[in-house]
Amino acid sequence: MKVVLLNGSPRKEGNIFTALNEMKKVFDAQSIEAEIVEVGSKMLTGCHACGACGKLGKCVIDDGANEIIEKMKEADAIVLGSPVYYASVNGTFKGFLDRAFYVAGGELKFKVGASVVCCRRGGASATFDELNKYFFISNMIVAGSTYWNSVHGGAPGECVKDEEGLQTMRNLANSISYILKLKEKAEIQEPEVERGAFTNFIR
Repeated sequence: MKVVLLNGSPRKEGNIFTALNEMKKVFDAQSIEAEIVEVGSKMLTGCHACGACGKLGKCVIDDGANEIIEKMKEADAIVLGSPVYYASVNGTFKGFLDRAFYVAGGELKFKVGASVVCCRRGGASATFDELNKYFFISNMIVAGSTYWNSVHGGAPGECVKDEEGLQTMRNLANSISYILKLKEKAEIQEPEVERGAFTNFIR
């Protein structure tokens, strides 16, 4: 079992890293492979809507995104972590996610997904909702915790003072671990996903 935790913050060791690392400790203790991957600190562009990925199976923009997308495909669970900027996801991370889920969305079905956000004061719930939409449209299993998956802090590392936030991260990691173990134990065939209908509202 493998979990990939995507750090969408431009600060490599900021509050999002701290929250994801709190989760990684739980995975390590349960012998579940977990990797924190830096995304927000990279110079990644958004989707150019060229549609080439539908034929190639990868993005034509050669900026390092494809390597991260491959990690997502190989993982059993994916955690998206973003700081809150203007009550929304960090722009670089958002651009990457648009590309990643457009390229790999069909291959992420029935994987476990969870999102984590950090803000100084407000906007956490809006950002949390925005991230979760990627999981729902990709037919993924969304893990929950004992509160919305958010920590609070302004300066890098300040979220260590948010005891309930870090508790929520640990409970989230335990939820993901539980779901992964259930899936492994069940040994049942994944349901077939119906495709083909594609209806526009404009005729």
